[in-house]
Amino acid sequence: MDLLNTLVDKGLRRELPTREEALAVLATSDDELLDVVAAAGKVRRQWFGRRVKLNYLVNLKSGLCPEDCSYCSQRLGSKAEILKYTWLKPDEASKAAAAGVAGGAKRVCLVASGRGPTDRDVDRVSKTIEAIKGRHGDVEVCACLGLLSEGQADRLKSAGADAYNHNLNTSEATYGDITTTHTYADRVDTVQRAQAAGLSACSGLIAGMGESDADLVDVVFSLRELDPDSVPVNFLIPMEGTPLAGDWHLTPQRCLRILAMVRFVCPDAEVRLAGGREVHLRSMQPLALHLVNSIFLGDYLTSEGQAGQTDLDMIADAGFEVEGSDTTTLPGHRVPSPDGGCGTHAGGCAPCGDAPEADAAGAPEVPPARTDLVAVRRRGAGTDIAPNA
Repeated sequence: MDLLNTLVDKGLRRELPTREEALAVLATSDDELLDVVAAAGKVRRQWFGRRVKLNYLVNLKSGLCPEDCSYCSQRLGSKAEILKYTWLKPDEASKAAAAGVAGGAKRVCLVASGRGPTDRDVDRVSKTIEAIKGRHGDVEVCACLGLLSEGQADRLKSAGADAYNHNLNTSEATYGDITTTHTYADRVDTVQRAQAAGLSACSGLIAGMGESDADLVDVVFSLRELDPDSVPVNFLIPMEGTPLAGDWHLTPQRCLRILAMVRFVCPDAEVRLAGGREVHLRSMQPLALHLVNSIFLGDYLTSEGQAGQTDLDMIADAGFEVEGSDTTTLPGHRVPSPDGGCGTHAGGCAPCGDAPEADAAGAPEVPPARTDLVAVRRRGAGTDIAPNA
């Protein structure tokens, strides 16, 4: 297939595909799916071998968010019956993180609901970071606290944070349909603040919110231009009690095509299979490991994931290996140089060209709702029940 040969060649050179090529990946048929996975797998192995990085979420503060993001069970007005609690103490968060590290996680992601942190919140999180680093000196810590104000990224960096996550989620053109309490530009600004402070940027998307193929390509091309080190790909978990509870647009095949497209557009970035993989990929999760090089271990913020040991067995059975703490995740050209340069832009980082936009012909058949697959988290952080790791 000429398209896939072209995309592999470009991926091995870190050259940006055209928009037309990215759209064509999303438009491939189910008969071509294994060819698509095999092609994107060549690019994945070129930059990351057969390593899989494990990440572990700790929800520092759950629910009661003043923002109205339609996909989120913690949003303003959410009727989802999720866990709700205020800030975990540093020792509580450190204990929760320890469960993930014991399960093999290399990175701990500290997340808190809300528009953005106050200076007092940054102090809280800084103490939590210090507690985790004091207990696990080699673990990476990523903070995800919402929109950042001037100087806050620098303070998190000084406290020992390695990375900051803030997803773009969807295309700029459709962002206002999903969230009205802040803007797409606000999100871009926060990612750039994190990068300016020397934090490794983590920014990705949520698929399955009714977006078009063009919207998916738009947000992934925007991410390529923003150049985060890590690109989490979430698949919408349609939680009961949220505006998107009825949005079941994804099939396992569609998810694999989206992941392949992201890998072709961001060939040397850490592509992370994030929330919703169990719900939408189901038994086809092992195929996704040929496209991504990073997953979350155990549970998510407000929903349960599959058992941590099941994740580890899946990785081993598929012929992959868990990435150790003594291994650098990113390819050498993306690792910061001693003089402070990012080392990222040596070739292949030109802005996208003027290829014509085109949407895939025909909308995919919408599968029936599978609410039986969504389990609200009732264990781990904020409870007295052991976490899943």
